Amino acid sequence: MQRITPFMWFNTQAEEAANFYTSIFSGSKILSASCYYDAGAEASGMPRGSVMVVEFELEGQQFRAINGGPQFKFSPVVSFTVNCETQEELDHYWERLSEGGDAGAQQCGWLADKFGLSWQVVPNELGRMLSSGDRVQANRVMQALLSMKKIDINGLRTAFEKA
Repeated sequence: MQRITPFMWFNTQAEEAANFYTSIFSGSKILSASCYYDAGAEASGMPRGSVMVVEFELEGQQFRAINGGPQFKFSPVVSFTVNCETQEELDHYWERLSEGGDAGAQQCGWLADKFGLSWQVVPNELGRMLSSGDRVQANRVMQALLSMKKIDINGLRTAFEKA
């Protein structure tokens, strides 16, 4: 078992979210699901026999999701980053994760999926560009990045290499 596991609070969509996420990332699967029974159902107000916690794995990383009720909502304060090697890969994750969500309100590769969970879909080389040690190059890359919602890797490269 991994030492640290992200645990997400949903109103009633934990199982739906786990199925959605495992359909997007290859090598992913549902590991288990537990249900609300007498004591848990009574304490939470959730229906007896309904799914309480779903454990799932996305590309080797384990996650847990609970149907905990409407008290808490996701915010961009916490997000998951998807590191991508190519524009094709970036486009795939951007399109799939933003289905039914909100990709237009944020910038720099951030989006909120249909459950309100924030994701950053970014190219692996972005970190290298921003930490190159050349302040002028890094500033040009940051300016380009700030103008993008979905990241265009060639646009970042052009800003980085500009003479």
